Amino acid sequence: MSGLFSGPKATVTKPGSTRSVFRLPGVYPPQEDTWLLADALRREDIAANTRVLDLCTGTGALAVSAAAAGGRVTAVDVSPRATTNARINARIGGHRVRVLRGDLVDPVRGRCFDIIVSNPPYVPADDDVLPTGGIARAWDAGKNGRALLDRVCEHAPELLAPTGVLLLVQSALTGVEKTQSMLEEKGLAVAVAARAEVDFGAVMRSRSALLKARGLIGAGQHTEELVVVRARK
Repeated sequence: MSGLFSGPKATVTKPGSTRSVFRLPGVYPPQEDTWLLADALRREDIAANTRVLDLCTGTGALAVSAAAAGGRVTAVDVSPRATTNARINARIGGHRVRVLRGDLVDPVRGRCFDIIVSNPPYVPADDDVLPTGGIARAWDAGKNGRALLDRVCEHAPELLAPTGVLLLVQSALTGVEKTQSMLEEKGLAVAVAARAEVDFGAVMRSRSALLKARGLIGAGQHTEELVVVRARK
């Protein structure tokens, strides 16, 4: 498993004027994990016939990025406000993105994609009861932070075309080795496409005591490593 962590760390490009997206109140704003994943997505071969799926699309930043590269993009989110936001950003950019509301892969079962990209919730929470509304749904992911990660690892590979690629971003605090194992069990070849050390955001700072009590961070730790896992059929 240690081979997954070899190689230099990627540099996260901070959001700027070229990465501004419209955001409705109550929709989680794109942050370092989004831009790290967007950089990894841009390194993939996206052509006019490339079928791209963006799971947990949020504002639609990744979906719009893939559409701008020429892909045939479908975006999914469980939040009605997020799906509206994604449609607005696609329209602002002049891109065609099919935006569907639903629970992860449910709206696209039976379809096939060349690239699947996902930035699911992965922040450890007090308990395993997932929020059913509100902005916390964008980050709360159960006690171990894997409630959505495990589901993506379980079901996304079923939608990949032959030689298809899954790009998935998460915190190293929530078990990159587990992600690797689950995807390898699905017959995928797994590697790290990008990584970066970033300062805790507001949510992680508010949960520092919880994370320390669970042994996930050390005393005084205020950074986490973000990892983009790339899995290919």
